[in-house]
Amino acid sequence: MSLLSVIVPCYNEEAAIPFFYDAIEKIRGQFAEKHPDVDFEYIFIDDGSKDDTLAVIKRFREKDKRVRFVSFSRNFGKEAALYAGFSKAAGDYVVCMDADLQDPPELMIEMYEAIVNEGYDSAATRRVTRKGEPKIRSFFARMFYRLMNRISDIEFVDGARDYRIMSRKMVDAILELGENNRFTKGIYSWVGFRTKWIEFENVERIAGETKWSFFGLLRYSFEAILGFSTAPLSFVITLGFIVTFMAFALIIFVVIKTLLYGDPTSGWPSMICIIVFFAGTQLLCTGIVGAYLGKTYLETKNRPIFITKEEE
Repeated sequence: MSLLSVIVPCYNEEAAIPFFYDAIEKIRGQFAEKHPDVDFEYIFIDDGSKDDTLAVIKRFREKDKRVRFVSFSRNFGKEAALYAGFSKAAGDYVVCMDADLQDPPELMIEMYEAIVNEGYDSAATRRVTRKGEPKIRSFFARMFYRLMNRISDIEFVDGARDYRIMSRKMVDAILELGENNRFTKGIYSWVGFRTKWIEFENVERIAGETKWSFFGLLRYSFEAILGFSTAPLSFVITLGFIVTFMAFALIIFVVIKTLLYGDPTSGWPSMICIIVFFAGTQLLCTGIVGAYLGKTYLETKNRPIFITKEEE
């Protein structure tokens, strides 16, 4: 028998989990018909939920021993939840998906067959539409993927979801990357392996509300840029050269103007503008370098990615 581990990060998902469990059990029944040699385990990661998410998971655990759970001591974030799921999964194949059913469970059989029949190491999903999502959010999401593909050496697929199935070999490779500042979509690409992309149209949440605000996603995008590109540092160097050249040219201009026309005390407004410009440039450059330095500082602390409060 092959074991398929289904990892489900949860943060305040008490309303969605019963719907998810029913849907995934239906898929397990379909698996039993087409692939009777596959068994399931469900690993719910309670990411410090403030509602009754853990209580709901425990109720399912009592009636179904396929259900396992890990409960964090506080909210460590989805990246930590995914890593915890990978580290706890015992399956020959591992699936990660959200509890809100925005990741269609019915695609799982096709994803599994892409690995066992077509020789892929991973089958991943991407949304081809963003129906129901705010337009401003969709616009910035598309711009983010375009930017990342320009400044990074690895591929970022527009509309990619965390919903994917992976072989044990790929999961073990991901676990070797024990960094604290994680961006799993980038890690999937960085470790390599052959991936088949399966497209689907956007699906609305079955229950509850999204936990991602616009500014939360913006901070998340900064994690991706700092984690998978040094382009901002190259930008600082280029900007430094440009500003230095402009300053040198301005010095020559001021000296020549003073020698030809005198009146060295004029130009206070322009001088103030120049000072403010250079001060802002220096702060920008210092901030970019500081962001990389701050991430390095946090990594050197070697703190655990998550802390488990309860586990079964």
